[in-house]
Amino acid sequence: MLDGADFEIGGAGRAPDPRLREARLVARWLDAAFRIPGTDLRIGLDPIIGLFPGVGDVATSVAAAYVLLVAWRLGAPTVLVARMGMNLAVDAVVGAVPLLGDLFDAGFKANLRNVRLLETWLAAPAPTRRASGLVVAGVLAAALAVTAAVAFAAFRVAAWAYGELRAG
Repeated sequence: MLDGADFEIGGAGRAPDPRLREARLVARWLDAAFRIPGTDLRIGLDPIIGLFPGVGDVATSVAAAYVLLVAWRLGAPTVLVARMGMNLAVDAVVGAVPLLGDLFDAGFKANLRNVRLLETWLAAPAPTRRASGLVVAGVLAAALAVTAAVAFAAFRVAAWAYGELRAG
């Protein structure tokens, strides 16, 4: 799936779609760019940048939305785009929990999951209509709203803790 094989989009003899390669690259950087020395475990920028409360989670969620956008542009069915959006929402909500969320991000790998879902659909697309732009925009907006809400809550908790430490 993410082993370097490119699917041809649009039939035999056509070059692999560069958008799929870009989505794979984004997913790899976010979820599996670096191997942990002495292990076979790989992590990406998502759990690393996520260590910065609020800002890191928002930044990686925005980058992760690119894979969702590629799916929509390739004509993925609405149900697939929504499922990919749910993966991002779970990643954003659980990933926003300090430290434990970053461990979750390292294991869940929502972006690689989404690229695999997209590749599976591209390998055998069922007859379907082009995904509605409104549905995709709604899923993206919902995922970003959840991320922003969690980031805001994390910021408020950090501000409260800082105030308590200064007063203490």
